[in-house]
Amino acid sequence: MADLALARKVLETEAAAILALVERLDERFDRAVELLRDCHGRVILAGMGKSGIICRKIAATLTSTGTPAMFLHPADAIHGDLGVIQSRDVVVALSYSGETDELLGLLETIRRLGAKLVVITGAPTSALAQAADVALDCSVAEEACPMNLVPTASTTAALAIGDALAMTLLVEKGFGQQDFVNLHPGGKLGKRLMRVESLMHRGKLCPIVRPETRMRDVIYEMSSKGLGMTCVVDGGDALLGIITDGDLRRHMDKAPGLLELTAGDVMTHSPVSIPPVTLAAEALNIMEQRKITSIVVVDGGTRRVSGVVHLHDLW
Repeated sequence: MADLALARKVLETEAAAILALVERLDERFDRAVELLRDCHGRVILAGMGKSGIICRKIAATLTSTGTPAMFLHPADAIHGDLGVIQSRDVVVALSYSGETDELLGLLETIRRLGAKLVVITGAPTSALAQAADVALDCSVAEEACPMNLVPTASTTAALAIGDALAMTLLVEKGFGQQDFVNLHPGGKLGKRLMRVESLMHRGKLCPIVRPETRMRDVIYEMSSKGLGMTCVVDGGDALLGIITDGDLRRHMDKAPGLLELTAGDVMTHSPVSIPPVTLAAEALNIMEQRKITSIVVVDGGTRRVSGVVHLHDLW
């Protein structure tokens, strides 16, 4: 059980390091957010070693939430890549000691160009912190390493500060769900944040019948479109009801002459429907709550059927 005890100690130490940051946030954090929000160039993250890895993650988070950012390796910078930094940029430097030589080597260029410098450090009185426009204190009482040597709690604290900056910027800039969708079009997350109008079966792929359609033709329409249902619409294509596979089974049990009936006789009136701008995640939640596999997408004003979204489209 000694291993579990150590693991718990690591987690407790890192959690305490983050919680200690809460009371330390002050006007300096506000100033850092202001510099990043008003940046007309790019946000450039720079750090050595494990701090550099944290920089890459912060840069990725900023970029994905509407703040263009990139990682610049300080060693590469002083060997030819300094041209990346421009006057309108904000450089965010991570150094727990605040004395990293490679970062200190960037100061002259940053100041000459007039770029802004935000420093995240564990040493608020260090050379790097003193040279910054804003220095954010992410010092920790101890590392989670049993020898108090390996950067663990300190890198976790720096990452948490980066996330706090990114999320505050997200709100400041009014970055919303649709903006997030535009930057995350791929994968499961992207699909859940898309609007149903981008996923629905429309036109000839959407099963539609009239109330007077005979059930023989209704069943053919349902089978050919493969969604396990069909919409029933009036002459103006406004939604009147739906017929599902479940409706067919129930009517077959009650009425042996099912094929002699019409869609209007069998349909479920006033079915659940959603507008085209509904997020896929919302549509999925409705389907799960209602225990249905398809949902009709209709125009909010005319109730005209725009399409149908199936559960599989959202998975």
